[in-house]
Amino acid sequence: MIKNDIWITEMAQKGMISPFEPSLIRKIQKDASVGVQPVISYGLSSYGYDIRLSSAEFRIFRHIPGTVVDPKNFNPHNLEPTPLHTDTNGSYFILPAHSYGLGVALERLEVPNNITVICIGKSTYARCGIIANLTPAEAAWRGHLTLEFSNSSSADCRIYANEGVVQLLFLEGEPCAISYEARQGKYQDQLEIVTLARI
Repeated sequence: MIKNDIWITEMAQKGMISPFEPSLIRKIQKDASVGVQPVISYGLSSYGYDIRLSSAEFRIFRHIPGTVVDPKNFNPHNLEPTPLHTDTNGSYFILPAHSYGLGVALERLEVPNNITVICIGKSTYARCGIIANLTPAEAAWRGHLTLEFSNSSSADCRIYANEGVVQLLFLEGEPCAISYEARQGKYQDQLEIVTLARI
């Protein structure tokens, strides 16, 4: 069963999402001189929660001649940090055309034992050619999600930090025999930095 806004709010008050925004935010007061400005929505929705992209770090895959990306022996040099830019619209990273990047969620999650979280893309970015990889957070997983984005368009695209970037859906099931925490999953307790592929 997919969980609703009432349940998400109750669980957030117990530490499931931190920081937690109890409504869907579409405009914010950035500073007194600029006034209220629109943002890509984040916070609580009817059956999900839109999390924000952290401004802490964003990395883009770069081709290094003679190398192959190997998930069993990941070379961190294949990922290049990209700078955070800021203008009157907000702070953002640039994901070049036909490229792939990794960011990290601003919010920290503590998933309950009988819940699996599915992370899906937002339509605002999808309409710009940005595809968010479908990422699960299993029962009893904790930390900041590393988020994966592909720019399928032929143009460079902004991805805004501290604004909504993907939506979380919370699916309830019967309690599992072995949770992510119990099996000591390799991505447990991720910090607010991009976590590279591990085996």
